[in-house]
Amino acid sequence: MSSNIEALILDLVEWVAKEPRSYDEVMDAWRTSCPRLTVWEDAVDRGLVQREATAADGVVVRVTPAGRAHLVEHGRATSTTPRHAAATGAAGFTPTSPRV
Repeated sequence: MSSNIEALILDLVEWVAKEPRSYDEVMDAWRTSCPRLTVWEDAVDRGLVQREATAADGVVVRVTPAGRAHLVEHGRATSTTPRHAAATGAAGFTPTSPRV
């Protein structure tokens, strides 16, 4: 797996680990039409994040225990990271920045 894709997967998992995100928010920030950039799909397939239906919030995305372990294994933040911490990860991508 490309180190660029791995860095982006870590960014996604770290971003979701800071607080559960709505599925729409995740898709707005991370969906891509590029068949070679499968960050969301890879994170889900590897069991690092999961979708969960809730009565109050609709579908939310949460980090899994495997996702937290993956963050620790790669020296990334865990659930103790403050929610207000910067969301920019190693790849320099901020999930709220416009997609090109």
